[in-house]
Amino acid sequence: MSLDPRHSHSSRPDASEWSDASSRATLQLIAESVAQMVGFEVAVISAVHEDVFMSVAIKGDDDVRNVLGEMLTPVDSVREDLAIAEDWGRFKFIGHEKSIDHDEYRWVPDIEQGPEPDAWHPLDMLLAPLHDNEGGLRGLLSIDLPVTGRRPDPAQVGLLERYAAQAERALLNAIEREALSQRLRLAEAARRVVQVAVSQPDIEAALNECRPALLDGFRADEVTIRTYSDEIVPARGTPLPGTTDGVRGIVRQLAHACWTQQRVGILTTEWYDDDLIDDHEHAALLEVALAQGFASSMIVPMGAGQRCLGHLILVRKDDETAWTADERTGALEVARDIGHAVLSSRNLAREQRLVSELRELDTYKTQLLSTVSHELKNPLGAVVGHLELVAGDPALSEDTQYSVGAMQRATGRISRVVSDLLTLAKLEDPEGRRPLSALDLRPAIQAAADSSRFAAEQNELAIHVVAPAGPLPVIGDAEELERLLSNLVSNAVKYSPSGGDVTITVTYGPLTTPDPRASSAGPVDREVEIAISDEGIGISSADQERLFTEFFRSSNPQALEQPGTGLGLAIAERIVRGHDGQMSVESALGEGSTFRVFLPVPAT
Repeated sequence: MSLDPRHSHSSRPDASEWSDASSRATLQLIAESVAQMVGFEVAVISAVHEDVFMSVAIKGDDDVRNVLGEMLTPVDSVREDLAIAEDWGRFKFIGHEKSIDHDEYRWVPDIEQGPEPDAWHPLDMLLAPLHDNEGGLRGLLSIDLPVTGRRPDPAQVGLLERYAAQAERALLNAIEREALSQRLRLAEAARRVVQVAVSQPDIEAALNECRPALLDGFRADEVTIRTYSDEIVPARGTPLPGTTDGVRGIVRQLAHACWTQQRVGILTTEWYDDDLIDDHEHAALLEVALAQGFASSMIVPMGAGQRCLGHLILVRKDDETAWTADERTGALEVARDIGHAVLSSRNLAREQRLVSELRELDTYKTQLLSTVSHELKNPLGAVVGHLELVAGDPALSEDTQYSVGAMQRATGRISRVVSDLLTLAKLEDPEGRRPLSALDLRPAIQAAADSSRFAAEQNELAIHVVAPAGPLPVIGDAEELERLLSNLVSNAVKYSPSGGDVTITVTYGPLTTPDPRASSAGPVDREVEIAISDEGIGISSADQERLFTEFFRSSNPQALEQPGTGLGLAIAERIVRGHDGQMSVESALGEGSTFRVFLPVPAT
């Protein structure tokens, strides 16, 4: 079933840290169910990690779990087994008489074969390859030790087919979550690096403060950050101990070549890219690396535009942990961000005012998001509460009452910004989303219309709801749907001139895509279209391209007259996406706008 733990490969996986706890629990439940329901003592679900299979769910006794939990199986050896296997549908059977000698990679139960012709042999194997949508081999469902001591009959094989399909879906979902988790880790490292790099005028100090985020985000043992000198700014950063001018020249040449090709350079004791360096240069770099106890290095060019401005060197001491594709891509993206920060710092010496304004804008956005999450919400609540106490004092002078009112209006606006930012953060956290369920859409529509009715009446606008009679079924979250529709309706009212109409139209129909969309709340065979139309100022084609981007405000002067955070439509788009839905806009300047939201409907 699996590989001996002594097998050497590029990256030693840890199944206990793979994907997320929920996905691992689901796979474990499937493994236990297939063993119990079909009648086997051992069931294992394994996932491909680079060139090996690792067991991510094991049903068996303690000895089985202890052994298989530490084992890995080479992908090539499994392919050899599958090539000679009998085709039992999703499952492939390899009888002991055909078994290839892979004993060092396989767990063999300590049993004796029974006398029956179809008795199970210790070397018999029953495997179900698990594939992705492109047909790539992503995992295995392996079962062993039938309770009856005999090979499964057709009824058992049929039941196994169903469990194999479930295991495949669950495994692919877990793999997607694992990839997302790695991307989120790298994205968080990038965010922390950029936050530091752009928030300090002293670029050398900023680069030094980037080190912890790089070490943590890329699981490195050491990092060197170095910028190159130009006609104004000298080189910054401390090279690795033991480097000579010649070695530094090789690294700089390598970084320039990598920047031109928009890639990173990998150096290990066993391998290097001869398109980037030759044998002599590899030997010179390797000598420095070995002297420091480093097993592998990733040389990452920093730059902006056509210019290579410096490099990062991330190093590891563990020769079994390879740099993954996501890490290589993420490192290059981080280096680009740092390169822009370096360029901004250098431009500061030439055009201080312009660069300062750009840096302050970027710093404001980054620091605001961080502050809202950790520092702003609770103090703001205290301010609001104390203002309410002060406002209730009858002894206040008229001027003081005016000032308190101004402060209350200001804190109210800040509260809305905080609420929007926290909502956006929650919507972008897949672990924090509430499960969707079948519900009636009408209360959310009515709440959205009611929340904007006063503003509409003040502006002599009419809000109309055109919908079928009775309940309006939809799959979703009631609170989020109300927020979505309230954002769209309030925008329609806000940007409409006096005397017009805002119409909410609800229509049911078949899916807009040929194949039914998957939904976390169950099967979907229809969708509901919610169209919010106005006769307002409209949106230009250029603005429509960035309409759902955070903090985006239209360049239209009429739109800028209205207060806003630039987050309402971004929140709406995230809600629709989280509901397995789609969203579109039809608009032209001066001709009004129609926002269309398509959401899944429970199958009937």
